[in-house]
Amino acid sequence: MSATSTQRIDRLTALHPRLIDLKLDRIERLLAALDHPQNRLPPVIHVAGTNGKGSTIAFMRAILEAAGLAVHVYTSPHLVTMHERIRLGRSGGGSLVTEADLAHALARCEEANQGLPITIFEVLTAAAVLLFSEHPADLLLLEVGLGGRYDATNIIEKPLATVITPVSFDHTDFLGSTIDAIALEKAGIIKPSTPVIVARQPFALAAQIIQKAALRQRAPLWREGEDYHVLEENGRLIYQDDRGMLDLPLPRLAGLHQQINAGTAIAALRSTGFGRQDLRCFEEGMRTASWPARLQNISKSPLAALLPSGSDLWLDGGHNSDGARAVVASLAPLLQRPARPFVLVTGLLNTKDSQAFLEQFRPLAPHVIAIPVPDQAASRPAAELAAQARQIGLTAQEAADCHAALSLIAAQRFETPPCVLICGSLYLAGDVLARSNLRPD
Repeated sequence: MSATSTQRIDRLTALHPRLIDLKLDRIERLLAALDHPQNRLPPVIHVAGTNGKGSTIAFMRAILEAAGLAVHVYTSPHLVTMHERIRLGRSGGGSLVTEADLAHALARCEEANQGLPITIFEVLTAAAVLLFSEHPADLLLLEVGLGGRYDATNIIEKPLATVITPVSFDHTDFLGSTIDAIALEKAGIIKPSTPVIVARQPFALAAQIIQKAALRQRAPLWREGEDYHVLEENGRLIYQDDRGMLDLPLPRLAGLHQQINAGTAIAALRSTGFGRQDLRCFEEGMRTASWPARLQNISKSPLAALLPSGSDLWLDGGHNSDGARAVVASLAPLLQRPARPFVLVTGLLNTKDSQAFLEQFRPLAPHVIAIPVPDQAASRPAAELAAQARQIGLTAQEAADCHAALSLIAAQRFETPPCVLICGSLYLAGDVLARSNLRPD
């Protein structure tokens, strides 16, 4: 009986190098053993950044598929199953990789690797590249996993374009503890003479680092706020660059930050030959783009039934301070019309700056219920997280899990049905989606 993809992943996990050094040697060796499938890919748009990578890719995919194009997509991490990371495109739409195709690709990678040290991300990336090389498509949207310069996806020598979404503090144990060090790693995907699209950066220093890297590579720059502009006007999304203006519906994805991501996606496509679709494709892309656990309203899910009638339940995978800030900016108007109580159900890993994360929510005066992140040894203890919330002046409780947290909320008396947000970790968001039978497709 053939091994499943999960069984093969479990076997390959045992080969994980004891010390993770971010470099490309292992992935390059494995791809060479597979006869260099990275050289047989469709045109690639490579996307790095701290926040907004997946959403930007979702907008690009929706626009391109509205034009009838076949689009491969590689993203990470997954929320429920690893199959979410690999989407095989076909004309007019695509689908997640099947279990049979993924297991077969992993088998070929395992055989080619010959038991040498390798990381799971490197193996999954090699399997994805192998699959993409063997299925025709018009374009591949490729998301960086960690950093950029030494990420396993950075084996594409001549992408069609590179994209850098907002850069902030995350994965500081691998990328460095300063914004210039992190930005330098992200800018490592910039290639000679290749357009680089740069979203508005929360740190001026990051923008400077990226611009200098682009100049060194003689890469044409498309910078939000300088080379292209995006804003909301009269309930519409207005995009403008030197090629003209697009008057579009607001994105289906909720949040002010999604307007920025949509603008980045449009700029990326317009910097290439793939941006020549008619207005209808851009309109359709705004209306249909979806990306789970990004300020996702799950008020009709089974979990929401635990809450008082009329409550709103939102889910977001944000896990750093900038992600939290974006969510707060988007939720604040919903809490004012009419005034509603706000409850934050949160769990974070101990590798994240939980104090900075919680600080972003203080203007909304939430009641915090801290829970552990399910099935994660690195989960910050709920009692510690609740104590941190109290230290910054918030009321806080702790609960055993998300189900128990929502039951605690139901036991309280609210004059107005509350708005509840579950946020803090993609692992937590994935568990909520699985419990709610809302698996990404």
